Amino acid sequence: MAFTTNAFSLSLSSKPNTKLSSSDFNPISSDFFRRVNKPAKVYLHGSSYGELNPVRVAVSRARGIRGRICANSTQVMDQSVGKKSSRAPTIVEVDLGNRSYPIYIGSGLLDQPELLQKHVHGKKVLVVTNTTIAPLYLDKVVDALTKANPNVSVENVILPDGEKYKNMDTLMKVFDKAIESRLDRRCTFVALGGGVIGDMCGFAAASFLRGVNFIQIPTTVMAQVDSSVGGKTGINHPLGKNMIGAFYQPQCVLIDTDTLDTLPDRELASGLAEVIKYGLIRDAEFFEWQEKNMDKLMARDPNAMAYAIKRSCENKAEVVSLDEKESGLRATLNLGHTFGHAIETGFGYGQWLHGEAVATGTVMAVDMSYRLGWIDSSIVKRVNDILLLAKLPTAPPETMTVEMFKSIMAVDKKVADGLLRLILLKGPLGNCVFTGDYDRKALDDTLSAFCKS
Repeated sequence: MAFTTNAFSLSLSSKPNTKLSSSDFNPISSDFFRRVNKPAKVYLHGSSYGELNPVRVAVSRARGIRGRICANSTQVMDQSVGKKSSRAPTIVEVDLGNRSYPIYIGSGLLDQPELLQKHVHGKKVLVVTNTTIAPLYLDKVVDALTKANPNVSVENVILPDGEKYKNMDTLMKVFDKAIESRLDRRCTFVALGGGVIGDMCGFAAASFLRGVNFIQIPTTVMAQVDSSVGGKTGINHPLGKNMIGAFYQPQCVLIDTDTLDTLPDRELASGLAEVIKYGLIRDAEFFEWQEKNMDKLMARDPNAMAYAIKRSCENKAEVVSLDEKESGLRATLNLGHTFGHAIETGFGYGQWLHGEAVATGTVMAVDMSYRLGWIDSSIVKRVNDILLLAKLPTAPPETMTVEMFKSIMAVDKKVADGLLRLILLKGPLGNCVFTGDYDRKALDDTLSAFCKS
């Protein structure tokens, strides 16, 4: 179905005839997070938003965690605040039959070598990391892999840091090191870093010798709550984000929450965009908890952060267990990502962090949901409010145009038979749909409201 264009434009400011400006969202500026966009009433004329049947998956989130998720935890993290604990880890199981694996969550886990060693089956390990993380944690990981384990040899490859390096040229450095080190099919790759490292290391593991084991050790909030779980791996292409890759599950995910101590504030905020997402699409109670505790998360309260990571992993693990290859349900985890990926691609990889782009994309998806009459204005306001509390942008860069969004979104991975499917909110908080059945005018109006041209 082709897009149609129109001249309709709307501001989300509480003041009439006020356009959103991305100049208020300079990531380097202290003013980046201060503009408050309150929802305006939206009046659309001459459009019908009746539901159609094809290509639609509805998701409703009941209280608690359902389905096949197994939280066989030796430590139950509550929602209180306090000092870090280095007790036994919480374990969230990703249930994929004979490919199931644990997510270990806790403080000081890199000081517990048995957690890593029991998932290394051969004698050779390749640690893939970057120039930022290597000086901080590479030695600690090597020690954890080799302590009282002299039969294991560890090589490493240190890649440049940043989304702009998530490409084929950088990936080849991993293969070069693996081949030079004469690694065999019993080797294990270890991803030590954020989402870029995890995605590239996983794709390298999926491809090297047609598949070798790998382990995820995520060191950013973004990676800990989202990208390290579920087996999505890959690299970017100049024409689209994550267009080249594979579904390939790790042997385990080890989340040492102490690694967040060295995470820059901007990276911390970026990761919280994915935490907020889980509440919006399937876990209203979690969203309400975030609204009450966002100040603690921004202050890096260890128990609040551990709870947010655990609950996010539970949500992600349950969805992946039910829909590993993203045939429907798993796509709902991409709320805001179609708009967000367009920003990352159009504005330049690495100019905005992934979570910053997803935050703005979420605002745009929520705006469109409201225009369709699928949610009420209170949800629009709550989404804007919580993103601003998390110091995240709520409007795209001024250089993004309607045509840039449309051309990039046209090659999004969720396009099927030429139809752009989107994840949109529908109904009470915690409910969403993955659908291609929506009035195209609502999409046009949202893009026009957020873009200058």
